[in-house]
Amino acid sequence: MKMKRGPEIGVPMTTRVAVVLKYVRLITVEWVEAPYPPKNPNTQIMAKDAIALLDHLGWKKAHVFGHSMGAMIACKLAAMVPERALSLALLNVTGGGFECFPKLDRQTLSVAIRFLRAKTPEQRAAVDLDTHYSREYLEEYVGPNTRRTILYQEYVKGISATGMQSNNGFEGQVNACWTHKMTRAEIEMIRSAGILVSVIHGRHDIIAQIYYARKLAEKLQPVARMVELHGGHLVSHERTEEVNQALLELIEASEVKKMKPSVWTNMPKKSSGWIGTRMALMRINTEGGSNASLVFYYLLSKLQLCVLYFFGLFVLAFEYGRRVITSCKPARVGTSLTLENSQ
Repeated sequence: MKMKRGPEIGVPMTTRVAVVLKYVRLITVEWVEAPYPPKNPNTQIMAKDAIALLDHLGWKKAHVFGHSMGAMIACKLAAMVPERALSLALLNVTGGGFECFPKLDRQTLSVAIRFLRAKTPEQRAAVDLDTHYSREYLEEYVGPNTRRTILYQEYVKGISATGMQSNNGFEGQVNACWTHKMTRAEIEMIRSAGILVSVIHGRHDIIAQIYYARKLAEKLQPVARMVELHGGHLVSHERTEEVNQALLELIEASEVKKMKPSVWTNMPKKSSGWIGTRMALMRINTEGGSNASLVFYYLLSKLQLCVLYFFGLFVLAFEYGRRVITSCKPARVGTSLTLENSQ
């Protein structure tokens, strides 16, 4: 069904209602581009839309599941109304902001350049495949053809039917991800409510780095469980059975078993500051690693975060400057009266 904009709904959305198994009613929400304000949507606005949808359906509580930017929205929803979230599943998620920047390597840079140059459905489909799936998955054969060949045809057909993403839609998506942030208070709201969380991620995701998913799971201790699977950004397509099993386990632990967070979590206990880092290095070193190399990789990871941060600031400043320049339209000057009289 399609919902019209109401007093609590900021972005139009398309919803599909289905019956899953025999006891789960599933609502999927898709945000579409809006020709009216808010011009720059954010995850908080979208979370309010989802809450308004729950009110519209008369659902007091629900298991909340989100993928990519949808997982960011799910986090906001759980923090805003924790009493209405039975559980929280976050698939291929990051903490937003500079964490949205992909890993800097040759493959990612190649994909980024091809994405910017893509002007046709065929070009965009080829880029999306390398963005969404792992290379091993695409090169596997299904009958006489590889999955890449099969999915390429499906992607071209889908993009041709719906059209390429507009600049406004892309800018709105980037703005929502870039401005997203889970504050300490919001994290604490989820933790204190005792909502069981499952953070599911593909190890070969080049869009949302798994490092930041782990970091979010650590912040959500002791209610979070980290599930790492072999796959890319659409790990639910590559590892459908494993993802479904993880979701069913989460629902069962929340509703049937009423499992305590301490039993649910598989995350190591928190350790803070330099002491915690030093202890971790020493523990790994006793297992046969090199302490010097571990320190080097630790410092290298911090350097990468700094580079990503300043790169994000540069992109933000560039985008702001571009908008200022495009808003300064030249004024049209009419023919003066004195010139007309002289002629």
